[in-house]
Formats: sequence, structure tokens, C-alpha cells
Amino acid sequence: MNSFLTGPLVTAGLAAFLALIISVLDRIVNNYGEVTMDINAGKRNYKVRGGSPLLGTLAAEGIFVPSACGGRGSCGACKVKVLSDVGPHLPTETPYLTPDELKQNVRLSCQIKLKKDIEIELPEELFSVKKFKSKVASIKNVTHDIKEVLFKLENPDSIEFLAGQYVQIVVPPYGNFKESVQRAYSMSSRPGDNGQVELLVRLVPGGIATTWVHQFLKEGDSVELVGPFGDFHVRETPATMVCVAGGSGMAPFKSMLYHMHEEGAHPDKDIWYFFGARSGRDMFYLDELRALEKKMPRFHFVAALSEPSPEDNWTGDTGLITDVLERYIKEKIDASKGLEGYLCGSPGMINACTTVMTRNNIALEKIYYDKFA
Repeated sequence: MNSFLTGPLVTAGLAAFLALIISVLDRIVNNYGEVTMDINAGKRNYKVRGGSPLLGTLAAEGIFVPSACGGRGSCGACKVKVLSDVGPHLPTETPYLTPDELKQNVRLSCQIKLKKDIEIELPEELFSVKKFKSKVASIKNVTHDIKEVLFKLENPDSIEFLAGQYVQIVVPPYGNFKESVQRAYSMSSRPGDNGQVELLVRLVPGGIATTWVHQFLKEGDSVELVGPFGDFHVRETPATMVCVAGGSGMAPFKSMLYHMHEEGAHPDKDIWYFFGARSGRDMFYLDELRALEKKMPRFHFVAALSEPSPEDNWTGDTGLITDVLERYIKEKIDASKGLEGYLCGSPGMINACTTVMTRNNIALEKIYYDKFA
């Protein structure tokens, strides 16, 4: 046989043999049998098969821990307090944990494999999180890269949530992606319309979920949603709300504002909402928010373009939204009742706005957001 063929064939044979050995060893070594999950000091106990990550094992039992990245270990959202010994913290966990969380043995549930009995603590509100079946009622383009998607929940389901919270979309396998994943999106629908969920999904190049929504999802498709999650909601204080968003970060504020208007919630609260975009093609819901501003005397909407084009005929504020924000805080916003910040957007935008707010006497503990990966 030609030596040019012999080498590759031998290499391929060895690789196949090693893969078989690894597969057999994995089945033997990682066969942890049945293990016990003790949750909240014995309030809930589950006998489960060992060997899988804690995040997925909990989900299989109907307990859904938030995970904005779908279990990839890149968001740091799926934190649980572990009371038993499951080994040291992994390098994939430590970047997302504070020194106090490390001391308290808080772990990322997507990074812990169940190898033996485990004791954990979970917030009680997680037990009300559900998986919902829905059908896509409508898909609308609100900008060149953001779609408004309305999901009708299948009867008799309804979702109870606070304006500002989020759900996770269950994205099925498609194309070259062979496994289902979950991704988090803030709800733009109102709590009063609890038979449906509206989301704003911006296309991220290469994004598994956003590509699926923009290129594959169709009206009438069946989709699973998990939620609600998050503690991003309007606080019961007299302080003035200073809200900042960009892109699909519009979603929770749309929910909050329409809920406050329709239900008469927080009638004495002043609201300043800053929405930043690059150019006119990135701006949306302007007419709706201008109309809402006329109906709500305490609501002030400030839209700004950082790079308006001549054809935009833009007459509003211009510049980076952080610069516009700081100018208004210094010159126009009454701080006599105190200020609190509400942010939704990219991590970079949130960090920049937090810097501006703290520099202008908004305490860090009074700045609220859900930062998605």
C-alpha cells in the first residue's frame, strides 16, 4: 500500500480507537448513579441521576434557575448557594463571583456536575417560574435589526410578572446547531396582558438565538418560554426614575411605562427616560412614546442620536447618550425627592451610565439593571 495512504489510515484508526476508549471510560468513570438534591433545608428533595450539570438537572425537575447565556458559563446568572462539598470553585466561575459569594460557597449551577448528594439554597420565587407553551402571533420589524415578536400563550396558561422582568426563549436545534439552548429577553408586554409575551430581539451577528428569531422563526410556530425572572422593576419609593436604554433595551421600559399609565401605578413618581441610538434607522417607537408623554404629566422622554445623518432631519438631542444624560441631570432634572437609576442595554452602556450617575450623586445601590451577556 502507498505510504502516503498508510500514514493517514493508521492515524485515523488510532484516533477512532482512542475515541472508543474515552467513550467507554467516560461511561464507567462518570456513572455516578442516583444522587439526592436537598433544597432549602429539606423543604424539597429529589432523587436524580448523577453526572449532569446542576442547572439542567434542576430544570428537568421543573425548577428553572435564570441563565442568560443558556448554560455556557458566560453570564454568571445561574448562581446557587451550595451548602455541601462539591469541590473547589472552578476558573470558569470565579470571574462572576464576588469575594463574599466565594466565602459563602455560591456557585454557578451550569458549572457544577452532580457527582454525589448535594444541599443547596434557592430563592423561593424560583419555584413559581414555569415553562410556557406558546405560538408566534406576529413578527414585526421595528428597525433594520430589531424585531418585535408577540407570543400567545396556549390556553389556559397566563404569566404573572412584574413590569421589567424577563423570560428565556427555548431555541430548538436548527442548522448546524444540534442542541437546544435558552436565551434571556426582557418582556416589553404589559403585566395586564398576561396571556401573551412580547419581546424585542436585536440581531447579533453569529448569535444562535437572534439568528433563529430573525431568519427561521415564523408566525404560527410553537415556542417554549421560561420565566419570569429578574428583580428589575419599579421600586416603591418617591424618588425620581432616571431611565436609560439603547436598542432592544427599550423592552422593559415599554412594559413599565404602559403599565404605570394604564394601572395608575406610582402616580407621584417623576420619570425621565433617555433613549440613545446612532442614527434615525436605529430609533423606534418615537410616536408612541411622544403620545404617552402627553398623557403622563410626570413622564419626560429624551431621545438622542449620536451620529444623525442629513436625511434623518433630526431636531432632537445629539451626542452620546451618557453626555446627554449628564447634561440633563445637572441642568433639568429635579433631585429634591432623590434619584434612582434604571438601565437596560449592553454591558458597556450600563457601565458608562453607572459612572455618570454615581458621579452625579445617584448612589450605586440605587441603580438597577439586568445585565445580559
